[in-house]
Amino acid sequence: MTDAIILIIVLIVLIFAVKGTVKHFKGEGACCGGGSSTVKAKRKMLKNPKIGEKIIQIEGMHCEHCRQSVASELNKIDGVAAKVDLKKNRAIVSFDRPVEDETLRLAVEKVGFKVVSIG
Repeated sequence: MTDAIILIIVLIVLIFAVKGTVKHFKGEGACCGGGSSTVKAKRKMLKNPKIGEKIIQIEGMHCEHCRQSVASELNKIDGVAAKVDLKKNRAIVSFDRPVEDETLRLAVEKVGFKVVSIG
């Protein structure tokens, strides 16, 4: 009888662990200090006409918190508006004034992610 109770407890713990892992890898669960609730970041609009766009391939993003931290940091740059796609591991950066690739790279690396390419 004791063995059956222990087995049931272990199975319950295992079920919760698997559910959490699946949520994590789908980008829906708590991760990277983000907690289970997310705050929607306001989308930044450019103040002047767009003169260009760059795509930044990023390595290491796993969840909504990761996505928002990258978007927030890129959007701090004057003249830049970024949209981050978690599933494609990239940021699409629009700009209304010239912006150096190194400025974009440093912003992404500042929040702990690796820039694979900027194009």
